[in-house]
Amino acid sequence: MTDTRAPAAPDTPPSPPAPPAPPAGNPRARKRGLMLLGLVVLIAAIVWAVFHFLLAKPEQETDDAYVAGDVVSITARDPGTVLAIHADNTQMVRAGQPLIDLDAATADVGLASAEADLARAVRSTRTSFAAVNETGAAVAQAEAQLAEARGDLVRRQGAAAQGAVSGEELAHAQDQVRVAAATLALTRSRQAQSRNTVQGTTVDTNPQVLAAIAAYRRAAITLGHMHVAAPIAGIVAQRTVQIGQQVAAGTPLMAVVPLDRLWVDANFRETQLRDLRIGQPATVTADMYGDDIVYHGRIVGLGAGSGNAFALLPPQNASGNWIKITQRVPVRIMLDPAELRANPLRVGLSVAATVDTADTSGTRIGQPGRQAYAGLKTAAGDPQVEARIRQIIAANR
Repeated sequence: MTDTRAPAAPDTPPSPPAPPAPPAGNPRARKRGLMLLGLVVLIAAIVWAVFHFLLAKPEQETDDAYVAGDVVSITARDPGTVLAIHADNTQMVRAGQPLIDLDAATADVGLASAEADLARAVRSTRTSFAAVNETGAAVAQAEAQLAEARGDLVRRQGAAAQGAVSGEELAHAQDQVRVAAATLALTRSRQAQSRNTVQGTTVDTNPQVLAAIAAYRRAAITLGHMHVAAPIAGIVAQRTVQIGQQVAAGTPLMAVVPLDRLWVDANFRETQLRDLRIGQPATVTADMYGDDIVYHGRIVGLGAGSGNAFALLPPQNASGNWIKITQRVPVRIMLDPAELRANPLRVGLSVAATVDTADTSGTRIGQPGRQAYAGLKTAAGDPQVEARIRQIIAANR
């Protein structure tokens, strides 16, 4: 039987690897493109340097800046029990608006007692003036009695010389003169004593009446302190008082923050302070609103020292190893109240501040001290209280 299978093919050698493809494009064109790119970057750097260092306006900026403002603490002036709270945290209040009512029962009783004391003082003063007139009449009577006793003594002495009066009767006449003289001296002393209580005064200006008037005013002031009102307009914050709480004098009750009188404390490095001056304009952007809203203000003062100088535990650079650290000084920037009312900020927010230092004609020292707020009305001198005092005096005069 014949084998019909075909003979096996011999092993073929592997094909050689394909040669690498030639680089696409022209090498000269690639080199030219890189040179053009480098030239564009260089020109851009030059333009940026020109605008940044030569054409850009001089300014200093920092993001180490925070919103600050007055936190007006509302405290109790006199002890009392809280009966009503008329405002709470986050609420807006006006100047003079009631905030807290304390129990005025004890103050009412004190005012009534002071009113009674004033009436009693007026009546007592009237009695003192009447006593002066009474002692004057008593002095006149004592003088008449002394004159009469002396006349009797003279007559008896003449009669005794003629033997018509006994020695005993003469002695009695002499005793009557001495008694009348002593009575006159005592009456004059009482007159001087009564005059000393009212001399140089009237019922209205007598010291006893003035002391009673002062006590009445004090009681009226204490009664007025039972109603706590807002000293300024602002937002209520930090309310800690509760209904029914017994508070002592000086106890913090709440705080009022005027959000239209905020400023920024921008902590500039000491290397940035060379060209900063009072009155330079500044722009502020807050993280709360972003860069879309820009606040405008002016520098009103520079801090008297760095933050480390006024820290609770200032650093002791003279001990141990020392490393120089650039210090920061707070710069106060007062913001525009109209912009604050349109877009209110909050105390403590982070902001970025930029100061235009082109004008360096201003001073480096802050402005002279001035009154930040209008003076508050005192509880003394209330027209209603003064009118009531006059009524009490007139009714008991």
